[in-house]
Amino acid sequence: MVRSSSENDTSLFSVNGQSSQLTERFAAAWQASHPGSRVVERDLAANPVPHLDGARFMAFLAKPEERSAEQQAVVDFSDALIAELRAADAVVIGLPMYNFGIPSQLKAYFDHIARAGVTFRYTANGPEGLITGKKVYMLATRGGVYAGTPQDSQTAYVRDFLGFIGITDLEFIYAEGLNMGDESKNAALAQAHQSLAALTA
Repeated sequence: MVRSSSENDTSLFSVNGQSSQLTERFAAAWQASHPGSRVVERDLAANPVPHLDGARFMAFLAKPEERSAEQQAVVDFSDALIAELRAADAVVIGLPMYNFGIPSQLKAYFDHIARAGVTFRYTANGPEGLITGKKVYMLATRGGVYAGTPQDSQTAYVRDFLGFIGITDLEFIYAEGLNMGDESKNAALAQAHQSLAALTA
């Protein structure tokens, strides 16, 4: 079996963002430690997922036999994202913090992989996630220091969302204080690099 990983970059600055550089570093190390594996890269800044609107949402709700061509195209796009996720053994997501939240690019991606009956379903015992057996690495970059404080809205949200669709094995690597001077930035990145090396050894 060929192992596969999915790399999702969400920085506004595409490959030049600190989080994107960390995902590239992680993906290269992961591939080196898994010979013959492949990495599927998705740059959500260069190739953004459309933000969810009423028309797109109604396309998800429409019965297959009643969908218009436009609605089917929306569903096909979502299905491709979900298939990409299902095929990956490991997923790495670059997670910069913008105004105390996740990038809107990542929220749009999440909105397109949250599909009732496809990635989750409701049962008599509550919701059940249908995407299982995945390991997700979140590479969180922040200008300030927020991990473990009430201002870190990202960590809980990402855990809750991914858990809802069945992904509960998450590893967070934080690089914080990146806008607090060169010493703080260099120390944070060095620590993140060390953590990535340990995870991919």
